[in-house]
Amino acid sequence: MSLESITAHLEASQASEIPPLDRWDPPFCGDMALTIAADGRWWHEGAPIGRARLVRLLSRLLRREADGAYYLVTPAEKLRIQVEDRPFLIVDADCQDGVWTLTTQWGDSVTLDASRRLAISPTPAGEPVPEVPIRFGLAARLNRNVYYRLIELAELCEGDEGTALGIYSDGIWQPLGYLPGELP
Repeated sequence: MSLESITAHLEASQASEIPPLDRWDPPFCGDMALTIAADGRWWHEGAPIGRARLVRLLSRLLRREADGAYYLVTPAEKLRIQVEDRPFLIVDADCQDGVWTLTTQWGDSVTLDASRRLAISPTPAGEPVPEVPIRFGLAARLNRNVYYRLIELAELCEGDEGTALGIYSDGIWQPLGYLPGELP
């Protein structure tokens, strides 16, 4: 499978919708020389993919499976790719009536509530940074600008895991980080 064949498949379908990747079970076809860098850039065969539309289309075919690996999936093929940290970055946050909506660099929007919560996990560099589940086992890191914006609004909360900074969304505590010496 090449980038061109994937693009042709997507353009022939409803590219604006997320395909039903959870219902597709194609055979594994090998590894693809595609890497999603920790900074959110996509690289194919060592060169950055400069076409944002192509990356957005590919992002809709991405899932993470139980083995922890990331795959581009079509109804006919499945290719493993490399992801340095998380495949998405949260680049915008909006609060309406006490409910936060986060948006990725590729236009996915998720609402923070009881079923979708921020979690603190280490980056490849070992820094504890919030992430949020998006879809099909995929998660997004808070981009630095969104993280700092939310930290400015954060409140302190004492809990079982220590003293945390965070926000409330839909009445649910969403942690942004723990005070030094208080990491769970």
